[in-house]
Parts: sequence; structure tokens; C-alpha cells
Amino acid sequence: MVQQNLSAGERIELRLTSWGRLGEAMASYVGHDVFVLGGIPGERVIAEVVRVRRKYVAAIVVEVLVSSPVRIAPPCPYYGFCTGCQWQHVDYEAQLDAKRDKVSDALKRVGGMEQIPVEKTLPSPVQYGYRNHARFTVGKSGDLGFVNRETRQFIHIDRCMLMHDGINHILEELQDRCSETTQLAVRAGRDTGDYLVQPPLKNPEISIPTGQKHYQESVSGRAFRVASPSFFQVNVDQAAQLIEVVRNTVGLSGNEVLLDAYTGVGTFAVLLAPFARQVYAIEESSAAVEDARQNAAGVENLGFLLGKTEDVLADLPQSPDIVILDPPRAGCQPSALAKLLDLKAPKIVYVSCDPETLARDLKVLCADSYSVVHIQPVDMFPQTQHVECVAVLTLSSSSPLILASGSPRRRELLTELGLKFEVRPSNAPEEQIEGETAEEMVQRLSRDKAMVVAADLTEGFVIGADSTVVLEGRSIGKPEDEEDARRMLMELRGTEHQVTTGLTVVNVATGRLLTEYMTAEIVMRNFTEEEMEQSIASGTPMDKAGAYAVQDTEFRPATLQGGCYTNVVGLPLCRLMEMLEELGYEALPDLKSDVGSHCLGSCPFRGCGEATQ
Repeated sequence: MVQQNLSAGERIELRLTSWGRLGEAMASYVGHDVFVLGGIPGERVIAEVVRVRRKYVAAIVVEVLVSSPVRIAPPCPYYGFCTGCQWQHVDYEAQLDAKRDKVSDALKRVGGMEQIPVEKTLPSPVQYGYRNHARFTVGKSGDLGFVNRETRQFIHIDRCMLMHDGINHILEELQDRCSETTQLAVRAGRDTGDYLVQPPLKNPEISIPTGQKHYQESVSGRAFRVASPSFFQVNVDQAAQLIEVVRNTVGLSGNEVLLDAYTGVGTFAVLLAPFARQVYAIEESSAAVEDARQNAAGVENLGFLLGKTEDVLADLPQSPDIVILDPPRAGCQPSALAKLLDLKAPKIVYVSCDPETLARDLKVLCADSYSVVHIQPVDMFPQTQHVECVAVLTLSSSSPLILASGSPRRRELLTELGLKFEVRPSNAPEEQIEGETAEEMVQRLSRDKAMVVAADLTEGFVIGADSTVVLEGRSIGKPEDEEDARRMLMELRGTEHQVTTGLTVVNVATGRLLTEYMTAEIVMRNFTEEEMEQSIASGTPMDKAGAYAVQDTEFRPATLQGGCYTNVVGLPLCRLMEMLEELGYEALPDLKSDVGSHCLGSCPFRGCGEATQ
């Protein structure tokens, strides 16, 4: 579609299709991706262009033409001007559903995990007045507020509905009196009454102390000292629920060695220590460790390890039974994931505030040794698009291999490799969709077959495959009867054509799948009609695409000219081995040399050698 130039202030009519990257609704307009603040997918709106960027257009709803049933009136007078809240106009139950969908989407799109069970989002007991931490920008006249993400316009704020009363009381005291700085952080304990303001302010008109280096916060009735630069959860009610989710999902019995990586001021380590035999906590910030040691006063089974997680994991005092990961929004460093894979703890609990970096890291962990058994979204941030997650992983054991096909040729190929497997034919429909290419069709059908079987399983690796003959771009499937087989063979006689096979492998436990296709070049000989009729009478053509088998030693209808021989038979073993390995299947013998003997040099995958036919 040809793009039309847009400019700030222009009003356009849009149909909103989905949630965008930062909580806006998304639309397409004359070649532009438009992200619309204040919209909801399914609505038709008039939106005003706020800013035109190189890759997208930012806009805001000014009129709703067709309203979503989950639309409500946002209560905050700053909504739309301040971009700190994205979803005040969305009913809270719909917010929870959207956050669950966001997690599922990231797992599929980033992690390639199709079947991970994502629970309903755990709601926050309060939807406003929950935040214990505010970062204010200071305006030119010393007033406090926030900056619009797109326009960069400063918005004066007298009261933020997301902050609890302690923050807003401090905001009232400091408002219009902070011209000596450009940024201001306020942290306050809702239940403790303690607070800090940074940086220190000297204005004599300010009647409250500022410049505190620590303040006291409380979670589950226990006080925590938190230094100004240290991380702490902004919603203490949900922090308490988060601790309970972790405790209940890992099933602590009191006998486990627990490792808390990225411990911060020790929240998880301190609150879970009573339920474990020994806890070790890793933190690279010396200031945070100092706080954590004070917070752990009286907890005798807790030791702190100062350093980066990726460094400390290589030299632990004991091997942990459970590892808790609560990294920054950017996720774990690749070196930390590599050390975790070497460590092979039986369970990992990954706590994340970013579904995309969570999905990225789970993809690494689950490609090798782990399976995701549970993901619980927790609404730590009501009225915004942000969501916290708890993912529970277990160390994978040898899982069954399942062939989602009744094809005797595919069974023979797997048997030749010495693999132990089950056969569960999927009986999924095998029909081409209008406008679909042969390559698209075989990939879709292989995926459908695998997913139908995987849906009834809780673990294992499922193989789905579908093959078709392609003549001049047309797909030729299996014959319906002898006359159809006769027609196919006459059409293919003396031609150069292709055989394309779609292949899908699903790791049921992780939900991750891979789908590929391979194409081989075939030359069919000019057989006689008598030879053809003998083949048809034998019944051989009736369950084969194109009504022939390249491995038919009696008819010998065709010759492989390029590509993978087992692809033509119906299951490209070279690529199958790579896919199983990539998805973490552990029972693979050393087969690459044997697999390669089936392939011609033109096969594009590693492990394939020159033909030895």
C-alpha cells in the first residue's frame, strides 16, 4: 500500500484491530502503523495524529464512533495528557484478560511456544492508590509532573491516582518548590509511614526533611529497609501475593536448598527462608546487600553472595534444588542462562515484569534442559499495560516421541534410525485452501496434524508431516480411486517436478514448536501404460501423493535429481534430527552420518552428505 503523508494535528478515522506495543490500540492507515492512545481493539474512532515517526504514527482518540463494550470513563483528569496510564478507559476485568493475552502472544511470537498454559491474571486488591514510588520531572517554575511519552510535553500534576496517599501528601508539600533540580524521586511506605525524597532539597519553603538514603517498607507484615537506588516492588499487596504464588507453585517442604538470584534487598529470600532448609541470595549491588543483611536479621538459614549472577553461579556453596530468578526488565544475561543450564537445578522460578524478555529467556532454557509447567500473570500495575509473571520450569526427563501419522513409510524411516516412538494418527483434514501455495499447505497440514495429537498430551515430542507432489506450481495429492491414480501418473509421466514435505515438531511440555518444509527435484521416466496398470493393480499408488513411490523397486517410476531422498519418501530425517535437537529431545543417538547417506549434495541442511544411492 502506498503511504500517504500525515502530519501532527490531522484527524483520521480508524478501525482499531489489536493492542500495540505499549498499551495503545493499533490500526493501519494508508500504509502507516498507527498506535492510538485511548482506543480499544474492535472500536471505530476519530483519532488525532500526535507525532509522525519513521516507523509508526502516534495518535490519540478524540471521538468514539463505535464503542467497545468494555470501555469505561477514565476517572483521572490527566488521562490522555499524561501517558503513565494506558488503560484507565478499559474495564478492569478486560485489563486482566488483555494482560494474559499479552503474555501468551509474547510466548508464541518471541519464544515459539504455542501450548504453554497461561493462567488468568491474578487481580490486584486495589486498582488505584497502590504505588509506593514516583519519579517526577521538575518544570521550569519548580513544579512537579510527568512528561508525555510522544509529545515530550510537561504535564503539571497535583495528585496522581496511582500513588498512595503518602506519596501524594509529599507531592502536595513539594509542589512548585523544586526548581533546584530537574528530577525528583519519592518513595513512601504505605503501612510504615516512612519515606525518602531524593535528591536533597535546600529550599527553606519546604517543611519536610529530604535527602534520606533509606526508607522502611513492609510486605506481609515484615519491614524491609530499602536504599534510594535499590529496586523494590511498587505494589506491596501484590508483592505479598507474588511471594505466595512462588511458594505454592514450587511446593516448598522445608528440605530444599533455595537460590534467590538478583535478590535486591532480599524480599524473596527473607520471606521464603522459613519454608526452606537453606537459602542463598545473589546480588551485585553492595548497597542492596547491606540492606538485605539488615532485613534478614534473625534469619539463620540465609546467606548472601555479592557479585553478578553469571559469575556467582559457577561457584555456589551448595547445589540448589530451586532457583528463583527476578532479573531487571532486560532479563538475564546470556552467560547467566548458560551457567543455569550447566547447574541443572531441578526447578527454576522466573519472575519477570517483561513478557518479551521472559519469552526470550525461556526459549533458551527450554531449548536445552527445561520445560515450562506453569505461568501465572500477576497484575502488579493496574491501569497500565505492564504485567508481572511467575514462570515455573522443571528439568526435563527423557520424553516420549510420537509420530502423528499412520504412514507405514514414515514408521519405517524412524525405525531404521533406531528411535523408540509411538504412532498416533491425527486424522486431521487434508485439504488445500484456495490461494495457498504447496509450501504453505504442507507446513499448515503438518502443524495441524502435530497439534491435534499434542492437544491430548502433557509431555513428549510430536512429529507431524505432510507431503505433496508439485507440477508447475500445482499441488497433486493422493488419488481418490484408480482412475484418479491413472490420471495423475499420465500427467506426471516424463516430467521434471518436485516433492515438497512439511514437517512440524512440538515439544508438548514447553509448548514450543518448529515448522519447516523441504523440496526435492524429481524426474519421472516415460513408463509404458502396461507398467502403469501393473502398479495400479498392486495398490501401491493409492495412499501416495502423485500416485507413486520413489522407493518402489518394481515400478521404479522416478529418479531423485536433487535434495533429500527421505523427504521424497515422506519424512526428511536430516531436518527432523536437527529440529528434535533444537527443541531439547534428549534420546537422540549419533545418527547424522547415517541420515546424510540418504541425501544429495544439494540438500541445504547440515548433516547431509553426498548421495550413496
